[in-house]
Amino acid sequence: MFKDRVLKFVKKIPKGKVVSYGQVAAAAGSPRAARQVGGILRSIDILGGPQISIGNLGKGAKPRRPKRAKPILHAKAGGAIVPWWRVVNNHGIISIKGNWTATKELQRELLIKDGIKVTKDFKLDISKYRLK
Repeated sequence: MFKDRVLKFVKKIPKGKVVSYGQVAAAAGSPRAARQVGGILRSIDILGGPQISIGNLGKGAKPRRPKRAKPILHAKAGGAIVPWWRVVNNHGIISIKGNWTATKELQRELLIKDGIKVTKDFKLDISKYRLK
């Protein structure tokens, strides 16, 4: 299953390295499925609760952030840590959209903790940090 292959690959991204959504899709056997990789990563449990996507709210519904004092700075799928924050777009820019449990700021913070230099406008030198 594509989702399983995506999660397996992302779990193996080492600290201090990043990959693009397209790299993950190619490694999982579907090189044209970069957007689906983003959807899969948005669906994993990041804060230990349900994922809320702005795009999935009904008309007139008010989005609510899951209640939790501090976010867990990793996600689990199938009992293993999935370092979702190590996946960025091919231009070396953090591009999370529509997921209230994972923000650009959180991804930037996690990448910095991994030793990756990320600018305040969410850019990094992908050629320097890309997993080959």
